[in-house]
Amino acid sequence: MYTTEALGNFSVFRETSVSMAATNYLRSPVRIRPMSRSILSSKNLLWNYGMKCQCSSSTSSSSSGVDEKSVFSLTSSSKYEVDYLGEKTKGDLNVKVEHLEAFGIDSQATLKGPIEEVARVEAEEAEDLLRDLGIPTPFSSRQSPRGIFCSRTLNLRSISAIGYDMDYTLMHYNVIAWEGRAYDYCMENLKKVGFPVDGLAFDPDLVIRGLVIDKEKGNLVKADRFGYVKRAMHGTKMLSNRAVSEMYGRELVDLRKESRWEFLNTLFSVSEAVAYMQMVDRLDDGTIAAQLGPLDYKGLYKAVGRALFRAHVEGQLKSEIMSKPELFVTPDPELPLALLDQKEAGKKLLLITNSDYHYTDKMMQHSFNRFLPNDMGWRDLFDIVIVSARKPEFFQMSHPMYEVVTGEGLMRPCFKAKTGGLYSGGSAQMVENSLNIHGDEILYVGDHIYTDVSQSKVHLRWRTALICRELEEEFSALIHSRGHRASLVELINQKEVIGDLFNQLRLASQRRTKGRPAQTLAATNLDDQELSESMQKLLIVMQRLDQKIAPMLEADGELFNKRYADIYTSRVSNFLHYTPFMYFRSQEQTLAHDSYSYYCSRFNGSAVDDEVDFML
Repeated sequence: MYTTEALGNFSVFRETSVSMAATNYLRSPVRIRPMSRSILSSKNLLWNYGMKCQCSSSTSSSSSGVDEKSVFSLTSSSKYEVDYLGEKTKGDLNVKVEHLEAFGIDSQATLKGPIEEVARVEAEEAEDLLRDLGIPTPFSSRQSPRGIFCSRTLNLRSISAIGYDMDYTLMHYNVIAWEGRAYDYCMENLKKVGFPVDGLAFDPDLVIRGLVIDKEKGNLVKADRFGYVKRAMHGTKMLSNRAVSEMYGRELVDLRKESRWEFLNTLFSVSEAVAYMQMVDRLDDGTIAAQLGPLDYKGLYKAVGRALFRAHVEGQLKSEIMSKPELFVTPDPELPLALLDQKEAGKKLLLITNSDYHYTDKMMQHSFNRFLPNDMGWRDLFDIVIVSARKPEFFQMSHPMYEVVTGEGLMRPCFKAKTGGLYSGGSAQMVENSLNIHGDEILYVGDHIYTDVSQSKVHLRWRTALICRELEEEFSALIHSRGHRASLVELINQKEVIGDLFNQLRLASQRRTKGRPAQTLAATNLDDQELSESMQKLLIVMQRLDQKIAPMLEADGELFNKRYADIYTSRVSNFLHYTPFMYFRSQEQTLAHDSYSYYCSRFNGSAVDDEVDFML
């Protein structure tokens, strides 16, 4: 058999803004020509689209599409191999030899010529055709704020089931509206028990996801990838670099110590963190009444947490949202269509949410039903729906499962989920057993780094995708800060060169005092005064550079860490811009010495020597 990798990637596209003629062509069998010319010819194909549209417009608007089963064979779960990137080939299509002649290809002389030349021609033609159809290429998608970014290679063709979280995943809330109301209810509850909250207001710019609360010190900290604290804020006041260094030194943020550290995993954490940091200020200035008891920063955090928990448990917040969902939910018409593509591609779709049945049904109806075709409802998309899942315990242990049997939410015990069913509780292992799909055949998509992404991977080896809406703003900020970053990098490089010369002169001075020769002829030829003056000048330049670099580096910041997820993106609807058969390849991870390859790719021959003085 011949795999489709040898013949290029074939995809069936849903009707979008491209012409109906183009869509009809892509749904029809592709006739592959001998390799004396390209398989795909952009101009010819687009001309054929127009002819095909004119011929078919008077008949039927529907198209039968490619009969995959008669033309291709599908790699089964029992006969898959592992490719050179370590991914299973399950779900890959293979061309049946007996059909090659029907495609106009001599099976004994298929794709003549060096594969490098064949691939170059086909890639150029494919790129032209994708551009003419208005479809972004994989490379251009990676340069888009709506791209899907890959941390670990993932073959979507080998995925049999895709599970989704709901809140901030399948539906995106207006953060200012949703978290603002959560904050209001929290502060009302704090006021009822005597906390001074007058004059305080929700400030969404105070906190971002990915920061960590130090409950012992009343600080909000930002740690690097090794766990060292790089920045910190006490209450609502930013601490200086010196204060951070004196307070934390070489202490590591250890998220396993939950009694001290609280990681802001999700956007739901914003309201709680804002309330806590503001109340830290009130504790510090002594305005919290003594009758509330001897409060430290830990006790204050518990008090704020209880107040917010009451807002959720008492149901006022969710009742308000359910009564006016249009005020709190940002609609995304593309999202249901992305899931429909996946379902029609044979994926089992799962909804696994901690929200209760009534809230889930109301919000999904509002967010999905109006965008689905042919009077479909949101339930029609999913093979299994699980509410009140109790994640992360859902991934860690077994809980009883109940089937929701009435619209009012009445339930009965059950032991196995069935296709089309609606359930409460249960466990991930029950889902695997019910579908007979296990481990890395399942992709789970969620917004919570720990509850959704980390635990499903650690306990079940599910593949994972993180939804991070902030990516779109981050990406735009990176684009707008290119000039700033280029200037910053240039200054840092200048300081590195100047600093190296200063260090060489300092070493020469040190050796001179010991009666030993300097390591460079230039340093040897300098007398003591010239050596001292040169060092003083260089030191002043470096100090002035530091004064320039420090605020620029502070403004530049660091990116949010998404290392737990196999892939990550800003919203689920971004899958619509890819196919359900996409092979996501992670970018090459480089070490510091790999910069040599950069120079070799940029400069040839002796030009490398002009740019790089010395390499080991």
